Amino acid sequence: MTALFQPRLLADEAATLAYGAEFAALNLRSELVFLHGDLGAGKTTFARGYLRALGHRGAVKSPTYTLLETYSLGELAIYHFDFYRIFDPRELDYMGLDELLAEPAVKLVEWPSKAGNKLPSPAIDVHLTVAGRGRRAAAEDHR
Repeated sequence: MTALFQPRLLADEAATLAYGAEFAALNLRSELVFLHGDLGAGKTTFARGYLRALGHRGAVKSPTYTLLETYSLGELAIYHFDFYRIFDPRELDYMGLDELLAEPAVKLVEWPSKAGNKLPSPAIDVHLTVAGRGRRAAAEDHR
């Protein structure tokens, strides 16, 4: 297991952004990445750090209401999903989830458990939990 996937304590938002940025070194191209954690655990902050490290300079907002934010960084596409507001996994059929998952893009998924059996197994699981004023982070590589 690489140091990137060792559990660690993230002291603040800057550390969470840096943790997300470290994932840019994985050179992901079409992987599915699950972001696990309660509200306020830092899932979107992790995504923001990852996207900024890849060169994105615009806003990175939580897709809680839109379900999906897309980013195009040259040849690399990134889909940032948030299924927090999904009450029935069948709702995802209306957004063309199967087609989106088949596209060559890195797919970051917040609240993957809300999708029921609509998602395949991820390449990477990232777990973030609140730990005092900071966060505890751990990741599993299934590739």
